[in-house]
Amino acid sequence: MAEEPAPKRTALYEAHVAAGARMAPFAGWEMPIQYSGVIDEVRAVRAGAGLFDVSHMGELHLSGAAALAWLNSNTTNDVARLEVGQAHYSLILNEEAGILDDVLVYRLEQTGNSDEFMVVVNAGNTDKIRDVLADRLVPGVDLSDSTPLTSLLALQGPAAEAVLQKLTEAPLAELRRFRFTPGEVAGIPVVISRTGYTGGEGFELYTQEDPNPLWAALLEAGEGDVKPAGLGARDVCRIEAGNVLYGHEIWEEVNPLSARLMFAVKMEKGPFTGSEALQEMIDAGAALQLAGFTMEGRVVPRQEYPIHHDGEEVGFVTSGTRSPMLEASIGLGYLPPGISEPGTPIAIIVRERSHAATVTKLPFFRAPRK
Repeated sequence: MAEEPAPKRTALYEAHVAAGARMAPFAGWEMPIQYSGVIDEVRAVRAGAGLFDVSHMGELHLSGAAALAWLNSNTTNDVARLEVGQAHYSLILNEEAGILDDVLVYRLEQTGNSDEFMVVVNAGNTDKIRDVLADRLVPGVDLSDSTPLTSLLALQGPAAEAVLQKLTEAPLAELRRFRFTPGEVAGIPVVISRTGYTGGEGFELYTQEDPNPLWAALLEAGEGDVKPAGLGARDVCRIEAGNVLYGHEIWEEVNPLSARLMFAVKMEKGPFTGSEALQEMIDAGAALQLAGFTMEGRVVPRQEYPIHHDGEEVGFVTSGTRSPMLEASIGLGYLPPGISEPGTPIAIIVRERSHAATVTKLPFFRAPRK
């Protein structure tokens, strides 16, 4: 049998080890799971700021005279609505409307009749999406993969803007959500983005320079307010925010209607890969829908745990955690449309024991935003 390839490491690997991070494989990368502890890091993100290394994410660049129209035919959101300096959340589907990945699309430049975009994909899907898009290419579109050259840091939390502003002349207060700008942070060329995945204020910093001085400068500028945070805290924060994770809430057999991601689908823009199948699903209605739930007691729900209603199995858990902000166990899962309504009593089956829960409106936690 062929051996599994060794996990890749980001350029910040040594910094994580020096900071005492617990490292573990994730999506083909050796990543920091936690430093001071998941709960401590979540509280830092909610009260101050957490600094994440998310350099495992993939960055694909598309350019050319046909890039806009082609990208619009291969993603669900309307790329034509993007201005230069603007990004949006979108999906890439297969012909059956199954989700190949959820992505961020950045409109980088427009020069004459040529456009340039960056598509940020999930770490575990980088090779798959690059190959899918390469197979779908048409004349007038060029595709390149800058993942090996790019580091990505995420500074998330209410103190993020004040801390980051100490290190850059970019007018951060003017940078609206899902906007981005080139600039320098601590003298290092970066692209500063304001999207966020943790459900609150925050910035992403893309750079093709050595990220170690940038990481150190952010921690120093935020002394007392900023803590390094690992993927464990990031997962808790995204569940609190009701955000999906590929491989948990979405995968190739899940469609946008069931996953409640139709806000990122613009059917009116015209055909795109999977749109015909998706329209049939819209007409028929979803058999299962993603929903949030809050449990009674301290037991934590986990992926694939059965969900019961009135004594019958009706669905399954996709993600779960103990929320330090809500002091409750919360989760996401798929349920039939009627049962997925907030307020519906359900039961989560944990090791053959039934634990009471209630369907809850998402997001569980909404951090203040400007």
